[in-house]
Amino acid sequence: MESDLRSARRGSRRGKLNPRPLLRHPDRNMTKIHIPGPLRPYAGQQADVVVKGNTVGDLLSDLVARHPNLRRHLYTEDGKLRAFVNVYVNDEDIRYLEREATTVKDGDTISIVPSVAGGLDW
Repeated sequence: MESDLRSARRGSRRGKLNPRPLLRHPDRNMTKIHIPGPLRPYAGQQADVVVKGNTVGDLLSDLVARHPNLRRHLYTEDGKLRAFVNVYVNDEDIRYLEREATTVKDGDTISIVPSVAGGLDW
């Protein structure tokens, strides 16, 4: 690490720091997925999980790889996103975008929102 810092300092002939550091920020290409309360027990009680990927499908795959107990709550036996699981990118439902192929960029907000049904039996 010390040699990386020395290399960064050598970027200028006058000994000023190089404006382009050699070290990459660890959160680059990382996105937070908001986990709703009912699913938090399957995600280590976390409200947000940082995952890596370029599409919603990539992010969800990384999420269930990190928290395998979420898979049965998000996906059917044949690997399709369950009908009652809604996924939003910046407040837009992915069903009206490109579904799981929807691309994400730094700063996007991803939310999993399970549908709620029920009521009184009359």
